[in-house]
Amino acid sequence: MKILIIGANGQLGSDCCSLFANKNETVGCDFPQVDIGNQSSIDGYLQEVQPDTIINCAAYTAVDGCESELDLSWKVNAEGPKFIAQAADRLGARLIHISTDYVFDGNKPAPEAYLESDGPNPLSQYGRSKLAGERAVIKYAPNHIILRTAWLYSSTGPNFLKTMLKLAITAPEREMKVVDDQYGSLTWSYNLASQIEKLISSDITGIAHTTSEGYSSWYGAARYFLDAMEVPYSMRPCTTAEYPTPAHRPANSILENKVLKDLQLNVFGNWQDHLDNFVEKHRDELLTEAMKEP
Repeated sequence: MKILIIGANGQLGSDCCSLFANKNETVGCDFPQVDIGNQSSIDGYLQEVQPDTIINCAAYTAVDGCESELDLSWKVNAEGPKFIAQAADRLGARLIHISTDYVFDGNKPAPEAYLESDGPNPLSQYGRSKLAGERAVIKYAPNHIILRTAWLYSSTGPNFLKTMLKLAITAPEREMKVVDDQYGSLTWSYNLASQIEKLISSDITGIAHTTSEGYSSWYGAARYFLDAMEVPYSMRPCTTAEYPTPAHRPANSILENKVLKDLQLNVFGNWQDHLDNFVEKHRDELLTEAMKEP
């Protein structure tokens, strides 16, 4: 089986490339080698590679940036999946597309989780553009599965945990304000890559949620991580109102992996256990990176 990973340089794409490389013929690509917002670029590259399975990890994920860079966010998050889906259908390839909790408004009272059957209602441009991408995949690629995930982290690229670690290492005495009224499940991209590997050979289609079990606030997650990293820090909880951002973020991003659990395909465990494993594996390299000058 030939697997094409689009967005191979990102958090999830990197883990997919590493995990799949020894078991399948795996090809990774990223911008500018391929521009998913350009139909001729996608068509030409996919025609050349002839993949059996396409994993689209590429996205414009700067949530606040999407509010001001509308054209770019819609080009990457909506038009891109459409072009990939159309090309996948022509090739007869299976498409695994990565989406987000931001398709929901987050208005369910925590800890009530969102199910795949719940209706989307995005409140940000990021969420709207990602929902448009989901709908394009459904429309143009019959052999698809859309995986919604949330609060992704890895040892590669920027993410919330690495930002917290950098701040703590740089000035452990400086008090950090971290939002304590938004809830979700920290999800290690390696675990998501493992879930994708399990789904590649399956024949299920549609939408599935793919996050770690359990939940926390951003504040709770940050404290747990920094404690596990054994670094000093100063932190206090704050409300969303105290930490305004251009994009509206869901207050509740807790997703239930109901579809995969019903099919006995869910590989995810508790978020704390996954985070403990992540720290055990990557602690030294995380500290080395955090201690580098900007």
